[in-house]
Amino acid sequence: MENEPRHNYEYAVDLNGDTAPARVVRMVGEKKRVLEIGAGPGSITRLLRDPNDCRVTALEIDSQAIQKLSPFCERVYQVDLNDPAWPEMLSNDGAFEVVVAADVLEHLYDPLTTLKAMKGFIRGNGYLVISLPHVGHCAIIACLLEEDFDYRDWGLLDRTHIRFFGLKNMQALIESAGLKIADAQFVIVPPKDTEFAGHWDRLSIKTRNAISASRFGFVYQVVIKAVTKESAGKGVTLMSLPVDSQQGYAISKYGVKETFKNMARFILSPEARYRLRRIARSIGVRI
Repeated sequence: MENEPRHNYEYAVDLNGDTAPARVVRMVGEKKRVLEIGAGPGSITRLLRDPNDCRVTALEIDSQAIQKLSPFCERVYQVDLNDPAWPEMLSNDGAFEVVVAADVLEHLYDPLTTLKAMKGFIRGNGYLVISLPHVGHCAIIACLLEEDFDYRDWGLLDRTHIRFFGLKNMQALIESAGLKIADAQFVIVPPKDTEFAGHWDRLSIKTRNAISASRFGFVYQVVIKAVTKESAGKGVTLMSLPVDSQQGYAISKYGVKETFKNMARFILSPEARYRLRRIARSIGVRI
């Protein structure tokens, strides 16, 4: 296999990292019976098997990917997820503890129908682990402002993506399938560290700072643990989740002071800014 060409979706995963694949593996857990939808060449699958000691049944359409994937699975079925008959291939496989679809639903004509079918394969106390790219990322906005919707072979604008999701769309998709979000994690990537760094850098500092005001603008992907709506516990609302500090905030040409003022404007309420100014003036500092 060493001489085989590298598959487009073949990549190494640092299990201690903050990437979506690493989060997916950790969210699945250990010693589970897993159905992996759209497993590709097995970049995630191999880690589910070892070190997580999961037993994996996988679905994949690409013959080249299946050759790389098969050694890590109990069974692999070659299926087209856009064919509504695909669940029939698993009629003798029973239910699974976890169903995984890592960056898959955005490639499908009808992701809702597929998600409903996925739900049918989980046991009563089982769950789904799903990752989705976030179309509201600041780097995508930079592409739009440059009038260049820049499709690539991978990433947020993978040329095979035919569906695009903001956080509200992800929430609606999950809930429309009769599921609720039990847990969710944001993968944070500053625009300067994305595949669209060039588009971002060409924007003016003023424009970059304005776009960075978006609370969820640095969310690159979302990793979701979903359970049936009948499951115990209250569901999570994506729009209510906290976002880690947006690293790499653009320093304006006016310097650190102006950048601090911009960040305070985005973070603090008008009332909080007013109180902060009053306190500053009382000690002789003008902001």
